[in-house]
Amino acid sequence: MCGIAGFLDRSAARPRGMHEILDLMVSTLVHRGPDDSGAWIEPEAGIALGHRRLSIVDLSRHGHQPMHSRSGRYVLDYNGEIYNFLELREQLEARGHRFGGSSDTEVLLGAIDEWGLKGALSRSNGMFALALWDRREHELSLARDRFGEKPMYYGWAGDCLLFASELKAIRAHPAFENEIDRGALALYMRHNCVPAPYSIYRGVQKLPPGTILSIAGSAGPRTLPEPVPYWSFEELVESETRRPFTEPGSDALEELEHLLRDAVGMRMQADVPLGAFLSGGIDSSLVVALMQSQSSREVRTFTIAFDDTQFDEAADAAKVAEHLGTDHLEMLVTPKDALEAVPKMPTIFDEPFSDSSQIPTYLLSVLTREHVKVALSGDGGDELFGGYNRYSWSRRFWDNVRRVPRPLRAAAAKALQKIPPRSWDKAFTVAEPILPSSLRVRMPGNKLTKVADVLPSTDLHEVYVRLCSHFNDPTALVVGSIEPGSWLSRSERWPGVAEPVELMMFLDSMTYLPDDILTKVDRASMAASLEARVPYLDHRVAGLAWRFPLEWKISDGKGKLPLRQILHRYVPEELVERPKMGFGWPVGSWLSGPLREWAEELLDERRLRREGILNADVVSRMWRDQKEGRRDRQYQLWDVLMFQAWFEVNGTRAGG
Repeated sequence: MCGIAGFLDRSAARPRGMHEILDLMVSTLVHRGPDDSGAWIEPEAGIALGHRRLSIVDLSRHGHQPMHSRSGRYVLDYNGEIYNFLELREQLEARGHRFGGSSDTEVLLGAIDEWGLKGALSRSNGMFALALWDRREHELSLARDRFGEKPMYYGWAGDCLLFASELKAIRAHPAFENEIDRGALALYMRHNCVPAPYSIYRGVQKLPPGTILSIAGSAGPRTLPEPVPYWSFEELVESETRRPFTEPGSDALEELEHLLRDAVGMRMQADVPLGAFLSGGIDSSLVVALMQSQSSREVRTFTIAFDDTQFDEAADAAKVAEHLGTDHLEMLVTPKDALEAVPKMPTIFDEPFSDSSQIPTYLLSVLTREHVKVALSGDGGDELFGGYNRYSWSRRFWDNVRRVPRPLRAAAAKALQKIPPRSWDKAFTVAEPILPSSLRVRMPGNKLTKVADVLPSTDLHEVYVRLCSHFNDPTALVVGSIEPGSWLSRSERWPGVAEPVELMMFLDSMTYLPDDILTKVDRASMAASLEARVPYLDHRVAGLAWRFPLEWKISDGKGKLPLRQILHRYVPEELVERPKMGFGWPVGSWLSGPLREWAEELLDERRLRREGILNADVVSRMWRDQKEGRRDRQYQLWDVLMFQAWFEVNGTRAGG
C-alpha cells in the first residue's frame, strides 16, 4: 500500500523547481508509505510522478516506484495490490514476458504492455489507484479500482493537472487555490461525507470507481474528458439479476463459500505480518473464520471496547475469537482516547468527514499496526447481502403508513418530535418487562426521532433518501449553496431492478460504500501505516451476490442470510446472532461531557457569523436542542463540528 502524487505541467515555459514541488507534494504522504520514496520527472514533457511505499509484497528494491515497463514505453505510479498477480504473471510468462522481481507492480506493468491499460485492469483483481505515463503517446492516465477502495483526486492549478492519493498533497502545490465548493459542502451535510465526483475544493474531483481518465500531455485548454469505465457495477447488477439462482438449496451456498474462501485466501498473500479486524458481527466473523481455516498458525485478531454497553461489542468478539482459536487482542477506548484523537481527524481525512465511527476505526488501526502490517476487514457485506436495518425496515414501514394521508403523517411527526429522546428512553426502560421482544430496541428515542423524520415522505424512495440524510435541506445550513445532483437524484442512471430494496442496495454500493465506508477505512488505516484489505469487494463475490434473489438475502427482518448460513458452519449460531449494532461510539454523551468545551468553541455563534459559511441561527438552535435534551442532534452536530475543525486546520478560503 502506498501514496502517489504528481502533476502534468502543460504551460509553454515550464517552471524550474519541478523536483522541489514534487518533493513538497510527496512529503505529505509519508504515513501512506514510510518504507521508501521515489520520484521520476521528465522536464521536457512536463510530467512528474512521486511515490511513497508501504512494502507488503517483494520488500526488495525490485518493488521501488515509479517503475518503468520493460518495453520502456510506460512509467507507473501505483497505490494498491493486485491479488491475482501470480496468475497474471504465469499468463504473461507464457507470452514471453520476463520479470526481474516478484512484485505485483512489475506484473501490472507487463499486463499493460501486453493488453493496454483497460485490458490489464479488466483482468486484475485488486484495490488500486494509479497514474500511468505513456512516453510514446505523451499521455497521462489515472485509474481507480472497481469499488473505490483506494482514492484518487485530480484537478487543475493554473496550467498544471495535479493528482494525488490525498488532498493534502494537492494543497502542497504552490499554484493550488483552496477555495471551498459550497455545493459540495451541502452534499457533505446531507451524507456526512463528500460524494464522488465532488471534493470540498472547487476544481478538484474524485475519480469515480472503475474508471480511467486519460489526458494528452500537449498544450491545450484546461478541460478534462469524462472518465471512461473499464468496469460497470450498474451493468453487473443488471446482468446478474437476469440469471438468478432459482432452486433453494446448498449449491448456491457452496459456490458462495468457495468463492469467499478464495477471495479471503488471495488477500492473505503478504511478505509481512497479517491479521484482521474482528467486531464479533456476521461480516468480520466470517472473514476471520475463513482466514483461520486456511492458516497454519493462529490468526491475529483485533477489536476495541467501550465502557458504554450500548456501543461495546468486545465481549462478543472475544467469544468468537476463542471459538475460532485466534490470537486476540482488544483495547478499551476511553473518553480521553477520543479527546486525543479528535484533533487528528481533519488532517487524517483531508476534507470534511463525519462518520462518527472514524474515531474507533482510527484507534483500532493504531492498535492493529503495533502488531501487524496488513489487516482484513469485513466491510461490503451489508451492501451486497442486504445487511442494513433500513432494507427490511423501510419497506415494512412504508407499507404500513402509505395509505395514511400525508398531512396526518406530518402532524404525527411533529407530535413525536416534541417528546425528547431521553424521555422515550426512560419510558421504554420502565416498560421493558411487559414489552414484546420486537419492541425491545437499543436507543428507542433515537429510533423514534428517525421515524418522525421519515413520516412525511411521499414514496418509498423518499423514505430511503431521508434515512440516508443527516439534513433534509442542507442548503438551509450552508450559506449561499446550491446542492448538486447525485446518484440518489439521477434516476436515469439507475439499473433496471425489480425490487425497491435492491435499488437501495445498489445506491448504497455506489455512494455510501465508496464515499463513507471505504474512505473511512482507507484514511484511518493509512494514517497508522496499516494496509486494510476487503474480501467481500472481490468483484467475483459481488457478481455472485446479485444472483441471490432478494428473499434469499432478507427475510423476517433479518438480512445477510447467505453469510449467516455459511458462518454457522464455523461458529455456533448463539455466538453471532444478535441485533445489528454498528461500529460507533457515544457521541452524544461525550459532547455533553469531555468534548463539550471543544464543541462550544467551534460552535460559537460569533465565530460562525464571522466565517459566513454556516447559518449561525440553525447551528445555535441545534446545539441548544442537544444540550437541553429537546431533540437528539448529536450526529448533525458532529457533521458541523467536523467541518468546523477541518476549516480551522486547513485555513481555507470560504468560496462562494
